This record gives sequence, structure tokens and C-alpha cells, in this order.
Amino acid sequence: MTETLDIQAPDAVASAPLHSLLGDLITTAHRLTRLAAHETNRTESPATWRTLSVLQAHGPMRLGELARQSRVTQPTMTKIVRGLDELNWIKRIADSDDARASLIASMPRGEAALAEWRETLGTALVPFFDGLTDDEQDTLRRAVDILRDRADLRSSAPSAGAAK
Repeated sequence: MTETLDIQAPDAVASAPLHSLLGDLITTAHRLTRLAAHETNRTESPATWRTLSVLQAHGPMRLGELARQSRVTQPTMTKIVRGLDELNWIKRIADSDDARASLIASMPRGEAALAEWRETLGTALVPFFDGLTDDEQDTLRRAVDILRDRADLRSSAPSAGAAK
């Protein structure tokens, strides 16, 4: 069974308060990701790709921080890292701040696999978006730019759960 995207009418989205719009955006993005993954028939865990994405975006980090950033438990991250290490997609490097600890870093092979996965996802979605007008494509490009800009700001901000 093919999942369809439930996209609200433009007028309904335009009149929605910002928090509702952002909630719809996240829900739709998750559904879009699941749809793309389904269409590719790939078997890798989404946590694998999320972990590589975190490492690519933020650089080497300790296992506990990587687990937190990837939103999984430390034992789960240990398993993910073990699998990524077996594929030579990551490497462990010495932590210059603490000789007893190591950092997890992405390897070129892992970054290439991540780029290929993203390309595969995009290709799988083309049939669902075929026929978009130039204006609609420009709107999507602008939305991606806005989201990247805001996500970059957020990545350097303290977490919402941090003590005040």
C-alpha cells in the first residue's frame, strides 16, 4: 500500500497560527521521510542515517552526546556505532580533552553513503512531486533555505530543557 501525503489546502495553512503550521510541517516531514524510505526499499535504520547526519553536521563527539543528539539511548547508540564501525563509515579518535575517552567521527565512506542515501530518497519522491510548477519548486527551495537557516541557529542555542 502506498502512503499518500495529506497536505492541507493552501488557505487553511496560510491562516494557521505559527505553532500549528510548524506542527503540521514536522508531521508532514516525518510522513514524507517514511514515504521516501518505503519507496526505496532500503533496510537501514533511520537512526543509522540520523547518526551519520549528526556527525556530518556537528563533527566528532563522544558516544553519550551522539546518543543525545540522535535521540536514542546510549546502549542503542553503542549498537549503532558498532554497525557503522564495521562498515568503516565512522572511526574513533582520541579525545584531546580526556585521554581516557574517544570521539566518534564520520569517515569519507560514511559521508558518501549518507549523500547517496539522500539522493536515493529524493529520487524516490520525484513521482510524487512531478508536475510542480516553477513557482512551486521555488517555494520549496525557499522553504528549505528558511528551515536550514533556522535549524543552524537552533543547533548552537541551548536546549529547551536546559536549566534557566
